[in-house]
Amino acid sequence: MIFSAVTRALGQMGDPRFRRVLLTGLALTVAVLAAFYTATLWLVGLVAPESVTLPFWGEVTFVDELMSWGSILLMLGMSVFLMIPVASAMTSLFLEDVARAVEDRHYPELAAPGRIPFWDALRDTLGFLGVLIGANIVALILYLVFAPIAPLIFWGLNGFLLGREYFTLAAMRRVGREGARRLRRRHLGTIWAGGVVMAVPLSVPLLNLLVPILGAATFTHLYHMLSRRDGTG
Repeated sequence: MIFSAVTRALGQMGDPRFRRVLLTGLALTVAVLAAFYTATLWLVGLVAPESVTLPFWGEVTFVDELMSWGSILLMLGMSVFLMIPVASAMTSLFLEDVARAVEDRHYPELAAPGRIPFWDALRDTLGFLGVLIGANIVALILYLVFAPIAPLIFWGLNGFLLGREYFTLAAMRRVGREGARRLRRRHLGTIWAGGVVMAVPLSVPLLNLLVPILGAATFTHLYHMLSRRDGTG
């Protein structure tokens, strides 16, 4: 079932609506990271003194410049870590378009679903972003303690989070938030396994930027497969 869902999703990756969501999500991601960096520079400018006096050295007048350059290096490092969760969150704002494209092509007999209000989608997006970043920060400890199996921890954790989020987004369009929650609990193992398949490409640069689109399409298929198997779709 998961293989079939992924194969169908991959077969539609050239869809113009997929490309539009991808480019919009990437543009928003760059904007968010740029805003975060600007705010960091502003904060450094507030707290950095113009000069300090060091023993045996005397007055140092380039402290603020040094901290500014340090903040650039910090942001470059953080952007590698933040790029994927931010891209996933920003793109998820527009995953309705991906799901609609999938249903138009593969499930044309279905009636149009109710569209999720923008502010509800924004709330879910921010919540997902917070959970994704927070969980991965906590997991850094596990990566250090269990270094040999760090990739397995990464795939398992992010697979659970991605599967949970994308399946909920796909299902709640048709059966509402509570219906999506019930269906997710019933098929937790399958959804988690599908999420792990999405998490593996997160380890591959550039390919990882396609994960939000591929995930949305895959879990739209997976929702319809599971609901039909249950006799609810």
